[in-house]
Amino acid sequence: MCGRFTQQRPASELAEIFGAEPLAEELGARFNIAPTDEAFVVVQREDRRAITAYRWGLVPHWAIDARAGSRMFNARAETLTTSPAFREAFRRRRCLVPVDGFYEWKREGTGRQPYLVERSDGRPLVLAGLWAGWHDPATEEVRRTFTIVTTTPNAALADLHDRMPVIVADGDWARWLDPAPDNAGELLGLVQPTDGVALQIHAVAQYVNDVRRDGPELVEPLAVAPPVAGTLGI
Repeated sequence: MCGRFTQQRPASELAEIFGAEPLAEELGARFNIAPTDEAFVVVQREDRRAITAYRWGLVPHWAIDARAGSRMFNARAETLTTSPAFREAFRRRRCLVPVDGFYEWKREGTGRQPYLVERSDGRPLVLAGLWAGWHDPATEEVRRTFTIVTTTPNAALADLHDRMPVIVADGDWARWLDPAPDNAGELLGLVQPTDGVALQIHAVAQYVNDVRRDGPELVEPLAVAPPVAGTLGI
């Protein structure tokens, strides 16, 4: 699963990285993004690519109310073609979620220790996402929301958690973003565990457990706990 992540780069910098227009207002560096928060995503509509901000937690167009999104912040890769909540978004509304790192928790003794997963080269991790538009009958507005696709872990993360977010390789960005329906089998090939990005994983303080807390201290390595590994392939 992927239940918290960080986005420290401004929309203007992400726009340069992805060759996109920065259409979102700057949100500032954030170190503890949780479901129902607004976050930057990369979307493609025909020949126009943009950095925008959608709410984390996908609300299908048929949902009765927006509360459905609080349960749909992750989408399992294994059921993308069959899930009523995600199959249409998988066909036509795919997005990228650029993060500086994501958190996972591992049970150690009687508690759960949070760990931060980042790229070892300092570049953003690019996660596979899906988005949807939902018409709010109360305001007559269309709310746009997203979910992060998860898959089984590779060997590098298997000791940390039984799921991992799908990381999209640089060369597959355009293919994943293409809004035209594509061969489902080929797209499913992009949501498998990969070994193409080197990661570093380190324990962090329990500050991240409080969704109200935010700041650079959340990503600092925990001095008394050694990293799970130095540099890992994922």
